[in-house]
Amino acid sequence: MERAGSFTAVPGVGGVFMGATAIAAAWIAASQTNATRWFAAWLSEASLALLIGIAAAARKSAHARIPLFSAPGRKFVAAFVPSMAAGALLTAVLFRGGMIGILPGTWLLLYGAGVVSGGAASVRVVPLMGACFMAIGTVALLAPFSWGNALLAAGFGGLHIIFGAVISIKYGG
Repeated sequence: MERAGSFTAVPGVGGVFMGATAIAAAWIAASQTNATRWFAAWLSEASLALLIGIAAAARKSAHARIPLFSAPGRKFVAAFVPSMAAGALLTAVLFRGGMIGILPGTWLLLYGAGVVSGGAASVRVVPLMGACFMAIGTVALLAPFSWGNALLAAGFGGLHIIFGAVISIKYGG
């Protein structure tokens, strides 16, 4: 019943891969000697995760023979993109202003907000995942910047792996 009218192409396996690359990015970013290189490591990860997510959603959708941009798919994108656009704009402004310390929390919080919003058109576990991202984002905003990579790894790495596995097992692929 829950799947009827829901966007079920949220990629579980893709989420696991996104989580694995985020953990690698956290390790790489932690070894960078300046803010610009740290920033570049995470921007590279965001680009890679985006590609993985799109490819995995398209693959899952094709396998299920459901159009990726069905009505629920379009609702998911329409609800998810505004938070991502706000995150991109804030990232540029905060980095330019030298406020790199609040980027981990900003990224996690806004990604979580996008997942919660998009998840309204998806299966029940997706908004729960978004709420978990928002919780880690809140911690990251209140914690010292030195915790940033660990919290980014926990969120973008751990949460994607955990929820990706759940989505894969319970909803396929």
